[in-house]
Amino acid sequence: MTVFKGLAAGAALTMSLGATGALAQSSAPAPAESTIDEVLVVGSRVPGRLATETAAPVDVFTGEVLAERGFTDLGKILGFLAPSFNYPRSQTSPSSSSTRGFSLRGLGPDQVLILVNGHRRHASSVLNFNNGVGRGTVPVDINTIPVTAIARIEVLRDGAAAQYGSDAIAGVINIVLRSDARGGEATATAGVTEDGDGQSGVITGRIGLPLGHDGFLTVTGEARTRKPTNSAEIDPRVGRISQRTGDPDAQNLLLTANAEAALPGGARAYGFGTLALRDSTSTPLFRLPSVAPALYPNGFLPNINLDMLDLGGALGVRGEMAGWRYDLSDTAGYDRGDFEVFNSVNTSLGATSPTRFNSGGVTYGQNLANLTVSRGFDQVMAGANLALGLEYRNETFKIRSGEPASFTGAGAQGFPGFNPPTPIDVDRNAFSAFVDAEISPVKGLDIGVAARAEDYSDFGRKATGKASVFWRATPWLAARTTVSSGFRAPSLQQQYFSTVTSQLSAGALVNIGTFAVTDPVARALGASDLRPETSKHYSGGVVLMPRDGLTFSLDAFRIEIEDRIALSESLSGPAVTAILQRAGITNASQARFFTNAIDTKTQGFEATGNWRTRIGDDGRLNLTVGYAAFDTDPRNPRSNPTVPTLPLLAASSLNTLTDAEPRNKLTLSADLRVGRWSLTADAARFGRYKAAPVGPIQVFGSDATLDLTLAYRVTERMRVQIGALNVTDAYPDRVRGQTDGRPYTEAGGVGVDGREYFIRLGASF
Repeated sequence: MTVFKGLAAGAALTMSLGATGALAQSSAPAPAESTIDEVLVVGSRVPGRLATETAAPVDVFTGEVLAERGFTDLGKILGFLAPSFNYPRSQTSPSSSSTRGFSLRGLGPDQVLILVNGHRRHASSVLNFNNGVGRGTVPVDINTIPVTAIARIEVLRDGAAAQYGSDAIAGVINIVLRSDARGGEATATAGVTEDGDGQSGVITGRIGLPLGHDGFLTVTGEARTRKPTNSAEIDPRVGRISQRTGDPDAQNLLLTANAEAALPGGARAYGFGTLALRDSTSTPLFRLPSVAPALYPNGFLPNINLDMLDLGGALGVRGEMAGWRYDLSDTAGYDRGDFEVFNSVNTSLGATSPTRFNSGGVTYGQNLANLTVSRGFDQVMAGANLALGLEYRNETFKIRSGEPASFTGAGAQGFPGFNPPTPIDVDRNAFSAFVDAEISPVKGLDIGVAARAEDYSDFGRKATGKASVFWRATPWLAARTTVSSGFRAPSLQQQYFSTVTSQLSAGALVNIGTFAVTDPVARALGASDLRPETSKHYSGGVVLMPRDGLTFSLDAFRIEIEDRIALSESLSGPAVTAILQRAGITNASQARFFTNAIDTKTQGFEATGNWRTRIGDDGRLNLTVGYAAFDTDPRNPRSNPTVPTLPLLAASSLNTLTDAEPRNKLTLSADLRVGRWSLTADAARFGRYKAAPVGPIQVFGSDATLDLTLAYRVTERMRVQIGALNVTDAYPDRVRGQTDGRPYTEAGGVGVDGREYFIRLGASF
C-alpha cells in the first residue's frame, strides 16, 4: 500500500507540473469545441432543446465525465458534481446502508422523480426506518445502474409534477442509457482505504451491436465487491473495538441492455432492461455481555444480511402519423429484499435460541402504461409545441413474515423479524391525463404551460399545473422563471409498513414498533389516513453566455409543502405501554407511525459556472464551479389529536427532516487533457448540519475534501487511471458524549472512511 500511495502522489505531482507548463505555453486559447451533450430529454417536450434554453435549470453530466471519477457508484459521483444533490457517504443502519437515499434542494429522496430514458423508475421495496438522513422515505436506488452504461445524466432542479406526475416536487433526474451500435469497453478497478479496509474491486464490460441498418443493442455488465469499512474506536465499556461504523460488506451484479430498431412504415421499436443483484451485510449496535451471557459471554455484534433483487425496464414504439409524433410504452419495475440476521440471539428463547434467523422481507412492484402524442407548429408565431398524454400505473407492496423464532417475544437482537398483525399484500391504481404546451410569440421568448389530473384508487384525485417563461434578451443573456404546483402520493410502504426494530432512544437500546396507519395500535396513538403532500414551487434566474465555452447561471427558489409525510416520534410512556399491552404487543416498548404532521418551507439559491477551452494543439480544459444553499423551516406543526401529551414530531425528528444534511455546498471540478495525459480534480466543501447521534442535537461544522484522478492513454485503446479520494483525509466533527466507541456521525457529506486509493485499467474495442 505504501508503494501504491507513492505512485499516486508522484504521478499526480508530475502531471500537475506538466499541466502548468502546458498552460503557460498557451496565451491565446482557441474557442471550445461545440458539443451535443446538452441536448435534453427532461424539462421540455420540444425536441432538441438545450440546457441553456430551458425555463428551469438543468445540469447535464456526460457518461465520459462520470467515468473519469474514482467512485464507481452513481450516488457518490453526483454528490461531488451536482451542487444541489446531497448523498450521505456512509450508512451503517440496515435499512439505509444498501439502498441509500439522496436529496435535491434539501428535500427528501422520495420528493425527487427518477427517470430512465424518460420513463419513471420504480422505488425500492425497503423503507428507511432508521434515524438518519431520509428517515421514513422510500428512495429509488440509482446505484442499480452501472456508470459505464450511462450516456448522460440530466438533473432538472424544479418542480415538475404537472409534467411528469407524483414525486417531482424537488426536481427530476433522468438517466439516459448509451446507444452504441458498435465497439465496446472493459475496465477493472481496485481500491483500498488508507487504513487498509474497504478493499474494493469492480469489473465492467460494455458492447454495442447493430440491429438492422440503423438500430442498436448496447449491453453492459458490472460486478462489484467492497469489504466493510470501520472508523470505530475502542469501546470503553469492554476495552476493545466492538462497533462497526462505515460502509457495509457488499457484492453487486448489475446488467443493463438498451435497444432500438426500425419498424415498417417509419416507426421505431425500443426497449431497455436492468437487473441488479445485491448481497450486503451491515451491523446495528454492539450488545453487551449482559444481554446473552450463556451464548455470548463477551458480548456480540449482530449482523444483518440483505439479499436484494431489482428488475426494471420498458418496451415501446414511437413514430409519426399525420404530423403527430407518438410514443406508446409499458414500463415495469420489481424490487425484492430478503433479510437474515446472524450472530444474534432471541433472549426470550434463552440458551436454546438459534443464532441465525430468517427475518422475512418486502416486495414492491410497479407497472406503467403511457401514451404521449405531440406536434410542433412552426408556422404559429415563432413556433409552438403541444403534447398530450394518458397514463395508467399499478403498484403493489407485500411484507413476508419471518420465521417464528425471529419475532417471538423480544425477537432477534438487531432486527426482529417481520410479523405484521395482518398480512400485508396491497395494491393501488392511478390514472392520469396531461397537457404540455409551449409557444414562442417572438423569437427568443418561450412560454410554457402544463396541467395534469391524477386519480388514485386509495385517496382520490389531484390536479397540478405549471407555467414558465424563458426570454433570451440578448445572445449572451437570458432570464427564466417558473411557477408550479405539485404533489406526492403517500407510498404504499408508508401506509402499510409494519415492523419492530432495536434502536437507541435517549441513549438506551429499546425495541420500537412501527405500525401501519390502519393498525388499531397506531389509531389509538393518534394516526389517521395519510393525505398526499401538496407543494407550490417558485423559481427564477438568469443565464449568461459572455463568450463561446463560458456559461454562468444563477437561480433562486422557494418550495412550500403542506401535509408533509414523516415518521412520527417514537412514542413512550404509560399511555403507550397500556395501548401496546391491550394489543398483545410484547416485543416493543415504544411505537411510531407515519403522519402528515408538519408543513415546510424551503428556500435557497444555486449558482453554476462552466468554462471549456482548448490548450495548445492537443489540450482541453473544462472547469465547473457550483454553489447551492438552502434553508428548510417547519411550519404549522400538528398536535396529537388522540393523546395530546404525546408529540407527533419532537425536536430530534424535526431536525432529521429539516437540518440533518449540509445546508450549503460548494463544488469545483477540473478536467485537463494534454496529449495522452489527463488530470481530473473534484473539490467539495459541505456546510454545517445538525444531528442527534446520542440524543442531544449537535451542530457539526463544515468539511472540505479533494479527489484526484490521473490517467494515461498507453495506446489508442488502452488506458490506466490512478487516483486518491478524499486527499485531505477529512472526517466529520467528533460526536460529543459518545461512550461506545463510535466517534463520528454518518450524516455528513465526506463520510467516515478517510483517504482512499484506486487504480483502474481500461481497454476499448
